[in-house]
Amino acid sequence: MKFPYAMLLDYIVTDRSAVEIGDLLTMAGFELEGIEEVEDDHVLDIKVCSNRGDGLSVMGLAREVLAKLPEASPTELYERALRHFERPDDTTPSKLGVPVAIDTEACSRFAYRGFTGVRNGEAPALIQKRLRQAGQRPISLFVDLTNYVMLELGQPLHAYDLDKLRGPLIQVRSAKPGEKLTTLNGVEHKLAADQMMICDQRGAIGVAGVMGGADTEVDAGTTRVLLEAAHFVNTSVRKTRKQLGLNTDASYRFERSVDPEGVVGALNRVRELLEDLGHGEWPVEGVTDVYPRPPAPPSVRLRLWRAHMLLGMEVTDEEAQGYLGRLGFQLDGGDGDYDVTPPTWRPDITREEDVIEELGRIHGYERIPEVLPQGATVPGGGVTGRYLAEARLVDAALRCGFDQAMTHSLRAEGPLDSPSHASIKVRTPGSADTDVLRNSLLPGIADAVRRNGSHGVHLFELGPVFQPPFETRKALAFVSSGSLFPPSRQQDTAPSADFFSLKAALVETLSRVGVAPTFEASSADRRFHPGRQAVVSGPGIHGVIGQIHPLTAEAADLPADTVLGEVVLDTIGEAPEFHFKPVSRTPAVRRDIAFLIDKSVQFDAIERAIRAALPETLEELWLFDVYAGSGIPEGQHSLGVALTLRKADSTFTDEEANRERDTAVAALAALGAKPR
Repeated sequence: MKFPYAMLLDYIVTDRSAVEIGDLLTMAGFELEGIEEVEDDHVLDIKVCSNRGDGLSVMGLAREVLAKLPEASPTELYERALRHFERPDDTTPSKLGVPVAIDTEACSRFAYRGFTGVRNGEAPALIQKRLRQAGQRPISLFVDLTNYVMLELGQPLHAYDLDKLRGPLIQVRSAKPGEKLTTLNGVEHKLAADQMMICDQRGAIGVAGVMGGADTEVDAGTTRVLLEAAHFVNTSVRKTRKQLGLNTDASYRFERSVDPEGVVGALNRVRELLEDLGHGEWPVEGVTDVYPRPPAPPSVRLRLWRAHMLLGMEVTDEEAQGYLGRLGFQLDGGDGDYDVTPPTWRPDITREEDVIEELGRIHGYERIPEVLPQGATVPGGGVTGRYLAEARLVDAALRCGFDQAMTHSLRAEGPLDSPSHASIKVRTPGSADTDVLRNSLLPGIADAVRRNGSHGVHLFELGPVFQPPFETRKALAFVSSGSLFPPSRQQDTAPSADFFSLKAALVETLSRVGVAPTFEASSADRRFHPGRQAVVSGPGIHGVIGQIHPLTAEAADLPADTVLGEVVLDTIGEAPEFHFKPVSRTPAVRRDIAFLIDKSVQFDAIERAIRAALPETLEELWLFDVYAGSGIPEGQHSLGVALTLRKADSTFTDEEANRERDTAVAALAALGAKPR
């Protein structure tokens, strides 16, 4: 909104310059977009947010300056504006005698003053100058006065030539289908039934809140004027304005909310200006004011302790009362706990945070102290507990090359159902295919594998399973079949999924939640090959992994080499404990060991023995060779294990690295291993 700085000085007394006032308004939330000099006066261009219609007037911005600038003082004009320029005759209906009917919920107030004996010439030079400075074109006395008062107070006004009205009635209603209106810009509009109009006895004479009609326009020959001020629902004005393709200063303000209590005050201000110009005989006594729905602003609770918490700075009781009082708020209560009633020009205030924002912007955001953040920081941020653990499991399984499946909890009984728990029957199933609650994830993702071609398909699912009587558990299941990855060259043969590839994926996935599973050979689960299955156990988990039983594979229509596994997550949820140490700048060394050992000794035991023997220097170990051919005793095999060693503060010498290797070999001797 543009306005001359001199108009602001009509409402406040201050020694601040236009630039300083612009900076002050910016810090109050009304951004200064520019200052220019027009006709020897500074003109401020202020950006007003869409929910702050009270800022689209000199009076509203003067209120903001007075709230932020205690040394500034209001002028006598400001005080009269607060009282709506009241006079004793405001309470009596206008003797003009034109009745008003409001027949739409979109109009909450309609008032008018009458003027007779009018000579509608030019407005005074000062008013014309200020309108030009604000970017408006002077037209005639009454039109210029209505625009000037709108600029001062934010209340749009419209003047009708009373002698051009068709019958003694003003009606606010929705347009009738097929009704037409030619607006002041000379365009004829065909009206729709939901568009709000100002009408006389014969039809529409103006678009409510937007633009008047050409048929009742005041001109040089006008002698009797009906001056309207009203309050309309902002959404109705916006809809009608967009439908008709119109855009005016009045609609701009109505769409952003206008104070319904300022309606009569704007009419009184026009009368006062005419009297100052020597036209005191023109106003007709009384004001007709139809006000069926006065606003009732909601009371909002304000707790200063919460304001301190949200703002990060302290605002005292005295300061809060001063800031809000100067902004027009009413406060009841005390000792930091108030019931705050916003003024009628602030419909945007609906909750405690809105009031706290008022305290912050008036007290000054620049006064927020610079302090370091306080309080607990959640490691990693985001979700925690079981949700974090489940997210890590999904991420780890995806990184292992598996695709996630999400299957239905209701299904029919099948060969891959868990033998450990009976299925829970559905009392009234929708079909025979959905008559039980699943007790295992394996049947669902096995179906998905079969639908996707069976070979070269690797899926996992994390979801609930159901156990009698009605217990829900979270489970993680894998099904893997065919090539682990596509060949990179035409003659390459990609490895296929087997027990060990699935075991590696399960170990890697569970390690993301701090679980190191153990595996023990078993033949108890009828779904799996009796010689190629293992029970999985560990902190908070239990399950099974293995190759599918040939009969189960035939029943489930899966390849006989399909491998699958499922673990039930009992207490997964706590974040794993991580230990950090500095990154070493020294290079690593590698030592290989080869030894004979009984085939009955699991590699898990070998790995644990080596890690326990070299807790500080072992960085990584892996199995790179298995040999059980000629020269190897029956029941044994030869294993080759690579060790990566690194010290934190110095480089290994050959002698030191060899001693570490010998320490690992000695630890394996306890398992019956013999070096080769």
